[in-house]
Amino acid sequence: MKNNLFDSEAKIMEILWERGSLSAKEISLIAAESIGWNKNTTYTVLNKLEVKGLILREDPGFICTALVSQAEMQKKEATSLLNKVFGGSRKALFSALLEDEKLSEEEVKELKELLK
Repeated sequence: MKNNLFDSEAKIMEILWERGSLSAKEISLIAAESIGWNKNTTYTVLNKLEVKGLILREDPGFICTALVSQAEMQKKEATSLLNKVFGGSRKALFSALLEDEKLSEEEVKELKELLK
C-alpha cells in the first residue's frame, strides 16, 4: 500500500468493508443512492482503487473485493497523518486531539490501558 486514500476512494472502500464483495454495478447503485454519484464516477474510482492494488475486480460480473481491511487502512492513514502533520511525534498528535476535550474517567482508564 503505497498511496493514501482520497476521500472518494475511501467512500467506495467503506461500501466494500460494510457489505463485502459486490459487483461494480451494485457498488454504483449504492453510491448513487448514498453519495449521489453517477455510474461513470463510481467506475472511475473503482479503476483507481484497482490500480492502487486496494481492490480486486474479477469476471464474470466485475465482482469487487477489498484487498485490505479497514483496520489496516486506518493504521496506514493514521501513521501517514502522524508523520506528515506531527513530525512522527505521538505526543504532539495526542496533545492536539485531547487539548480542547475533557475525557471521562472511563476514557482515561481505557487510554491508560492502551498505553501499557
